[in-house]
Amino acid sequence: MYRWLIRRLLVSIPVLLGITLLSFVFVRLAPGDPVRMMVNPEYMAGGAEEYIALRRAELGLDKPLPVQYVAWLGEVARGNLGYSFFDRRPVGDILKERVGPTIQYSVLDYAAAVLSLATISTPSFFLGLAAIYIFSLKLNLLPTSGMFTAGAPRTIGDDLHHLVLPAVILGLNLSGPFARYARSSLLEVIRQDYLTTARAKGLPGRLVVLRHAFPNALIPLITVVGIQVPTLFAGAVVIEQIFSWPGMGQMALAAITQRDYPVLVGFILLVAVLVLISNLLADFAYAIVDPRIRLQ
Repeated sequence: MYRWLIRRLLVSIPVLLGITLLSFVFVRLAPGDPVRMMVNPEYMAGGAEEYIALRRAELGLDKPLPVQYVAWLGEVARGNLGYSFFDRRPVGDILKERVGPTIQYSVLDYAAAVLSLATISTPSFFLGLAAIYIFSLKLNLLPTSGMFTAGAPRTIGDDLHHLVLPAVILGLNLSGPFARYARSSLLEVIRQDYLTTARAKGLPGRLVVLRHAFPNALIPLITVVGIQVPTLFAGAVVIEQIFSWPGMGQMALAAITQRDYPVLVGFILLVAVLVLISNLLADFAYAIVDPRIRLQ
C-alpha cells in the first residue's frame, strides 16, 4: 500500500509544476497592466511612460516570461511567494489571513449541513439573503455580516456567533448534491448479486448494508467530496460577498480586478496544492474502502 501511495505522490509533482507554469503564463498574458492600474490616469501625461517603465523594471515585469517563471519558482522553493504589487505585503501573509476565515466555515459546514435535496435548486445567494432577513432582521438572533463585532473584544463565542449563518448556508448548498450522490450510489450497489447472496445466507439486512453495500457506495461520494473541498476555498465568493466574510474568494476577486499577479498566482498555487492533496486523500480513502484498488 505504501508503494501505491508513493507512486500517487510522485505523479502529483509534475502535475503541480504544470499547473504553476500554466497559471503563471496565463495570469501574465491576461489583458491589463498592473503598473498602469497603480498610476492615477490624471497623471499619465508627461513623464508617465518613463515612470511606468521604471516601475515595471522594479517589479521584474520587463523580463521575458521564462525568466520571470524560473525566478518565481526559485523563490517558491525557498518558501517565498513574492509580494503584492499594491500593498507590498508578502503574499504568504495575505493568504494566511484569508485561509483562517475560509477554513472556519468550510469545516463546520459539513457538520451543520442538513441533507436536503431542495437546496440543489435554491441559489446560495437567495438562501443567504433569506437567512439574513429572517434570523438577523426579523428575529435579531444572528449578525448580518462580518467575522466579529466591531469595537468589541474578539472572543471565540463572538466569532462562532458570526460564523453560524455563512457556515449553515454553505453547508446547505452542498448537502443536497452529497445526499443525492449517496442515495443513488447506494441504490445501485444494493441491487448487486453479491448482496443478494449475502441475504440468502441469512445475514441481517442492516449488516448487509453497513458491511458490504455502504463501503462500495462510498466510492462515488468520496470523489464528489474530494472535488468540493478545494472548491470551498475558491468558490465561496457569493457567500463571502453576502456576509462580508474576508475569505479566499474575496481576496481572489480583488486580485483579479487589480491585476495583482503575485497574490493571484499564490492563490492559484495554494488551490492547486489543495486539489492535489484532496486527490491523494481521496485515493487513500479509495484504498481503505476497496482494498482491490491497492493492487492496481
